[in-house]
Amino acid sequence: MTNLSKASRMVVAGCLVLFFCSWYGGKNELIGPIPERPDYSDSSQWYIRDRHGDVDLFYIISTETGDHLVGEDTCHFADTQDDYQRNQMLKEMHAVDSFYSSGKLNYYSPYYRQVSMHSWASEEMAMARLPLAMADAMRSWDYYLKHFNQERPFVIAGFSQGAHAMLDILKHMPDSVAERMVAAYCIGYKITQRDTSQCKILRPAKGADDTGVTICFNSVKTPEGAVAVCSEGNLFAINPVNWRTDSVSTPFVLYGRRKNDTLSVSLDPESRLLLVKGYQQKYIMSVIGKPGNYHYMELKFYWPYIRQNIADRVDAFMRKE
Repeated sequence: MTNLSKASRMVVAGCLVLFFCSWYGGKNELIGPIPERPDYSDSSQWYIRDRHGDVDLFYIISTETGDHLVGEDTCHFADTQDDYQRNQMLKEMHAVDSFYSSGKLNYYSPYYRQVSMHSWASEEMAMARLPLAMADAMRSWDYYLKHFNQERPFVIAGFSQGAHAMLDILKHMPDSVAERMVAAYCIGYKITQRDTSQCKILRPAKGADDTGVTICFNSVKTPEGAVAVCSEGNLFAINPVNWRTDSVSTPFVLYGRRKNDTLSVSLDPESRLLLVKGYQQKYIMSVIGKPGNYHYMELKFYWPYIRQNIADRVDAFMRKE
């Protein structure tokens, strides 16, 4: 009887080992190799423009990198030490600084192990990989507060995956820090009921110069062009040209290298999407793109209006101070 029990236990133990090995193997395949963790005390892990200003802009970039090989394995995370991937990320960092900082704000943008564009083929797959990227963003924010910010007021912003990271930061932000937040710009992403239940400082912007609020928008030709991972369940929306939350349409100028086009944008209160009229390009973004979706244009469509809006909100905040 004792031998039989021992044999049974060995069989059960063997089955458990096989089960956990199989589970880990599946998880390992989903996660894959992991690049070296960024050290935010190393200046090479930042794009910084210290203009000795009174206010900072902390910006987290969107998905700029894809899957890449590490030996014979596929890596689904950006390597912040790799020159090619760093250059891909640097393009957005530099563009946002030149678009939004107006040459006055101190600008801080961290390199981080963002999940690859290929990861967004499935929301479930992206969400399984995101914790690593979000942990980097949180560590960069903590380092920024301790070593760079010096208790100055700040604007925090992120686009797409970067907006997801920004929301994670807001959810962990203590009141003593939040009281210095001029505004948060959640560009090309969503703020859901779950987000608001987890974060008491999330308040939707209602106009052009309210402070301590969150600005959020997603652009499409028609609601059918919406991408669920970016906008499904979104509660916050404002028109970043006329700064209204109703459906009043307004013209805006799309500034280009060769020519400037006049388009129009209105907010659809039901879907909480920005409806853009007059844009002729029919480019479809890889992986998550759909006809009539303008996710890839969020930074370019409205940059002069957001630049001015950041300045207006900073002025309003400083007047209160």
